[in-house]
Amino acid sequence: MEASLEGSRMFLAKLLMTIYSKECLKLKLGSTLEELIREEEKKKEKINRKDYWLREGIIVKVMSKALAEKGYYKQKGVVRKVIDKYVGEIDMLESKHVLRVDQEELETVILQVGGRVKIVNGAYRGSTAKLLGVDTDHFCAKVQIERGAYDGRVLKVVEYEDIYKIAQ
Repeated sequence: MEASLEGSRMFLAKLLMTIYSKECLKLKLGSTLEELIREEEKKKEKINRKDYWLREGIIVKVMSKALAEKGYYKQKGVVRKVIDKYVGEIDMLESKHVLRVDQEELETVILQVGGRVKIVNGAYRGSTAKLLGVDTDHFCAKVQIERGAYDGRVLKVVEYEDIYKIAQ
């Protein structure tokens, strides 16, 4: 009977070691997979980070002091057309006038949680996302990609200047 009990103990010990080894392998594979994903995102970030970000259909705020005299300073508009990557033809929301403004004189419109945004720079450039939260202390937001290959992916830290409100 003792031999049978000893055999059962040995069997249980081997079984536990097998389970433990499989769990360790899963953890190792999981962390390796996460590492590969992070590396791939770094590559995409480097490739997709540009010095131009204007896109048709996004809402921007005019920050040009030169246009303040005309009443456009801090006024919002929709980018109608992008010219040579850096200049936007802007339909002003209040006056209905059309202005040509360099992207250096435009800025992000602070967004409302739950609204749709366009990611205009970085690894997920061109994606449409839903705004999940805003961190005003760090000038960044949390978004969830809505369509495409990354549908459902949550990005926890996206800089304000990399996302813009989409015109309805």
